[in-house]
Amino acid sequence: MSRSLPQLGGMLTRRIAMTITPRSLVAAVAAGLMITSAALVAPPQQLPQAAAAPVSDPALAKKLTTLMKDSRITKGKTAVAVLDAATGSELYQRKGSQATIPASNTKIVTAAAAMHTLGPDYRFQTQVIKRAKVTGSTLNGRLYLKGYGDPTARQSDYASLAKQVRAAGIKTVTGKLVVDATYFDSVRYNPAWRTSYADAYYAAPISALTLAPNADYDSGTVIITYRAGAVGKKAKITTTPAAAKSYLSIKNLTKTGAKGSSWTVGVGRSYGSGTITVRGRVPSGGSGSALISVNRPDLYAAAIFRAELKKAGVSVKGGTTVLATPDGKRTVLATDHSMRLKDLLVPFMKLSNNMHAEALTKAMGAKRSGAVGTWTNGLAATRAYLTLRKVPMTGVSLSDGSGLTRANTLTPRALGTLLVAVQSEPWFPAFKASLPVAGNTNRMVGGTLRYRMNGTRAENNAWAKTGSLTGVTALSGYVKGRDGHLYVFSMLSNYTQSSPRPVEDKLVVTLAGWRR
Repeated sequence: MSRSLPQLGGMLTRRIAMTITPRSLVAAVAAGLMITSAALVAPPQQLPQAAAAPVSDPALAKKLTTLMKDSRITKGKTAVAVLDAATGSELYQRKGSQATIPASNTKIVTAAAAMHTLGPDYRFQTQVIKRAKVTGSTLNGRLYLKGYGDPTARQSDYASLAKQVRAAGIKTVTGKLVVDATYFDSVRYNPAWRTSYADAYYAAPISALTLAPNADYDSGTVIITYRAGAVGKKAKITTTPAAAKSYLSIKNLTKTGAKGSSWTVGVGRSYGSGTITVRGRVPSGGSGSALISVNRPDLYAAAIFRAELKKAGVSVKGGTTVLATPDGKRTVLATDHSMRLKDLLVPFMKLSNNMHAEALTKAMGAKRSGAVGTWTNGLAATRAYLTLRKVPMTGVSLSDGSGLTRANTLTPRALGTLLVAVQSEPWFPAFKASLPVAGNTNRMVGGTLRYRMNGTRAENNAWAKTGSLTGVTALSGYVKGRDGHLYVFSMLSNYTQSSPRPVEDKLVVTLAGWRR
């Protein structure tokens, strides 16, 4: 089965002290979404020609110099570059080659490298394989579930695989279900990530076999829902998917309080632990939910697949084991394909999905090296693409593909050079359309910029990737000026006092209102 971009949005819940707040719900049909996004995309620009005369705009440079005198800039560590998109000429810079923590601006280089290395039509796949003989409707041996890194696989996709197995005539499997996640290495949690992030939905372990419980494709996570019981008794806990309970270890340390009593609920999981703990008070009549990462996404996916096999009428007599599928004769019974990469970029970039970035990084490594996908060979693929596009590498250091780590550094000149260069790529329209659009309140168009620069000239005229960590803010992308001219910009800030984010918006609004 192959997937195209389905309805997006769904509920994304997160762990917050005392209370749990769901993400907003938005649905966008694929065709409508892409038409809407495409309408905002200018035709691909050509790379600067060798003979093209450099351009300059002293008045713009003076305007931006004044803007950058803001104390939120001068008291921190901010680097900026503004380039002419048509020629690549640098129109303004402030510490343009300064190595700066970029947070999720790292995803710009990951997305571009993935489109080049894997190709815009690349699809992740998941297979069900047999090696033993079938007698009648009985498979006399093991059934293999092999993943290739799909970060968008959902319960419905494992249900499809199970139905394909049943359609192949198999009702009974005498052996075990074998979980094969060896397309990626077994280093599931990036060594450069803080272990305090371990239970967060945005830092789920990376596996070649995983599952997302929601339409935002937050792979490697499960939704834990708790509902008040009788006063003085424990809250009732359920999971989404429901079959996840057969894999999860959940410790219920909750108590139902009187109606109107305070919330004190916390849901968490310690680094390396398979146990999710729900603790605290749930007021009578109350309920909430939290999106929590699981420790072993491969075993989690296998539990859901086993449940779907049972629903489809396939009985697996053996348990579940983790092994590589042996070389030699094998028959693929079922296959599921993800949406194309150029479509996957939309939820990846609009919602800034860290797990997509890391899955793509390891997939690049596997394809380029012909070996198991790792962060090492995946990031080597990213660096190779930056070098190919003549991106200045001074100040560039990458330890992950998402920007969750503080070990990454980029420079505005590196990002600006890349953003100019990719305009000549055949996949540029899809790349640009994946960037959040300033002030567009459609969640799957505006993404992380949907509530920024609303009502300004930048609204619907700026396409840019945000970046945010504690003490880090970043914004890089494209903006169309008042006369229709396109600019490339990158602003990266590391700070300890007031956030320079409002100045990011002022920069973009200034460019959007600029006339040459």
